[in-house]
Amino acid sequence: MPSTPAAAARQILVRLQEVMASRTSAQAKLNKVVEIIGQSLSSEVCSIYLVREGVLELFATRGLKQEAVHVTRMAMGEGLVGLIATNVETLNLDEAAAHPDFSYRPETGEDRFHSFAGVPIVRRERAIGVLCVQHVEPRKYEEIEIEALQTVAMVLSELIANAELADDGPMDLRVTDTGTIMLRGLQLVMGMARGHAVFHQPRVHIEHTVAEDTEAERQRVISAFTKMREQIDRMTGAAEFGTEGEHQEVLETYKMFAYDEGWIRRINEAIDSGLTAEAAIERVQQRTRMRMRQIDDPLLQDRMHDLEDMANRLLRIVSGQLGTAATMGLRQDAILIARNLGPAELLEYDRRRLKGVILEEGSLTAHVTIVARAMGVPVLGRVRDIRHQVNEGDLILMDVVENALLIRPSADMDEAFENKLHVTQKRRAEFAAMRDLPSVSADGQRVELMVNAGLREDAQALDVVGADGIGLFRTEFQFLVSATLPQREKQQRLYKDVLDAAGDRPVIFRTVDIGGDKALPYMQRDADEELEDNPAMGWRALRLALEREGLMKTQARALLEASAGKMLHVMFPMVSEPWEYDAARALVEHQREWLQQQRKKVPIAIRYGAMLEVPALAEVLDILLPRLDFLSIGTNDLTQFLFAADRAHPKLAERYDWLSIAILRFIDRVVRTCHDYKVPVGVCGEMGGRTLEAMALVGLGIRRLSITPASVGPVKAMIRAIDASDLQDAMREWLDNGVPDIRARLTRWAVERNVELG
Repeated sequence: MPSTPAAAARQILVRLQEVMASRTSAQAKLNKVVEIIGQSLSSEVCSIYLVREGVLELFATRGLKQEAVHVTRMAMGEGLVGLIATNVETLNLDEAAAHPDFSYRPETGEDRFHSFAGVPIVRRERAIGVLCVQHVEPRKYEEIEIEALQTVAMVLSELIANAELADDGPMDLRVTDTGTIMLRGLQLVMGMARGHAVFHQPRVHIEHTVAEDTEAERQRVISAFTKMREQIDRMTGAAEFGTEGEHQEVLETYKMFAYDEGWIRRINEAIDSGLTAEAAIERVQQRTRMRMRQIDDPLLQDRMHDLEDMANRLLRIVSGQLGTAATMGLRQDAILIARNLGPAELLEYDRRRLKGVILEEGSLTAHVTIVARAMGVPVLGRVRDIRHQVNEGDLILMDVVENALLIRPSADMDEAFENKLHVTQKRRAEFAAMRDLPSVSADGQRVELMVNAGLREDAQALDVVGADGIGLFRTEFQFLVSATLPQREKQQRLYKDVLDAAGDRPVIFRTVDIGGDKALPYMQRDADEELEDNPAMGWRALRLALEREGLMKTQARALLEASAGKMLHVMFPMVSEPWEYDAARALVEHQREWLQQQRKKVPIAIRYGAMLEVPALAEVLDILLPRLDFLSIGTNDLTQFLFAADRAHPKLAERYDWLSIAILRFIDRVVRTCHDYKVPVGVCGEMGGRTLEAMALVGLGIRRLSITPASVGPVKAMIRAIDASDLQDAMREWLDNGVPDIRARLTRWAVERNVELG
């Protein structure tokens, strides 16, 4: 076996070209192909299975019994071969029989073979067959052997398609069902949208895989890289795309990929193996997809998605198929559909026409989600097989709040949705008219309504919705969208811009909350640090920041310098015990003293706060509160910790009820303790952004809520309609008596008093 993947694949491709050019039947060619691959990889078995009439059929083999050819058949998903075809993924096993999906077929005589490796033969994003090798001795195949197999599979795809040996649907599958269907997904960015289906991009179909002139193919790739870099550079500097602030940093990540030498080298190696430029890029993309399936870390998966987004862009450039829905222009209100989408591509769309986005993949921490939220574009992710259930131009109704997606709705459905959308827009107008009115209850009790933020652009929402300030600025967003650890100057610039935009209104900066499900790929784990089974309760937030003192010192200094001459509000996340708060406060104070010694301007005062998310902290509030200026209850983490119920687990959704008497009694106890010590207490989290739940919090004595900008209007309208004293009396009675249905009681209380819960 040659020492490099390129040389190994090249050796096989040279011999395959001779076979493909020969005047023999397709069956004879495949018989020869398995002999060539088996010999080249010193593998005792090489087999090709093809999808025919919806099942996988053994079509050619070297090493298995010849009488099994065209006899052994298995369903998609059955056995190891069926698993590879269904998931379009590679398998590499040193002991095939130990795999849970292993299926023994006695007619093949494969019982004496232990090792197994298989790759899908892909055409138009679907597996049309499987190429696999087996060996008597248990061993995993080397990476260069797997890469050689994947390269050969690409060439086989062309041969099989031309010979019409396998099932191969039309180039553009069109949905024949014209009836209404309803789909659900993962709620990424809330909102409602109505528009017509637009596919982000036509898939680039690679028709020619074997290069005639490798040097010419290399020049095509070099030229495509140059054009792609020019595109990214233009977007980075284009103010009209809204690429300032965090958007700018997202594009800097793209720039890093565009100039990544390792990526370029792997594509060149694929060309050296004998592939065309398009096939080489696709070959490297397959490697990326394979790695993505092996990564559990959602942040790293998102970075791999970014790299695949760049590969798609490069593939379109090199093939000359440059058109996307963005470049061709949206002609009507559109719902964009894509397998995945990069933030750079989202920023190319006309925001006046783009009403919503539907993704087959996507996650809450993905760059595209962060940017879409800043743009105010609703996004529903993880909508399985959406691209094969919708036709271009189909009417789509999106209600992300209800997790409902209606494809090709009836006239009645469309009318009902339009009415709901109109009511929503009308209510939004009513809320906007109330923007400058105070958030004061009917009996004169003031409730501060602040917003949660994390992007530079979020500060603009203060004036739009008439909020009292920013009650939670998530400083980790800047870290999540950066390709490298943000330098102090960059952090300082962001914090200063946010403070300037807020004016006299307070901004509460939460120190960086990373770790757990918000891991940073550029922050290396310590050698003795193992992967965590339960990241939400692991080495994250303040625990991680106190250990990595340099990270927190840099942030503290950036916050102090950005707040020079102003009031600084700083809050520490996930405090479990008083000593953690003391250590964090001492670190900030030490940085303030150092700046003063350097004759630098510092804040006129610092107000220190802690987040109560860990229930244990409630047991030591009498120790902590005398040292605090304010406390914020983080309801998202607090609830899952109290109930031992992962908030992302669908089967535990019913147990994650903010109006459970257990939650309300816990918050009530915390509020009363804070009042005894005269320390202001507020709530930041999704609970405060829902009108019924917010009403319960007001009934518990909470007088500061930090919520999403979209929630400010409905919550303010509710507050202005209630008698807070009357509500507090009712809540006290319900909690003391232990009534089990507080949600129903609150709803009835609101209805009887004509309080709208919009």
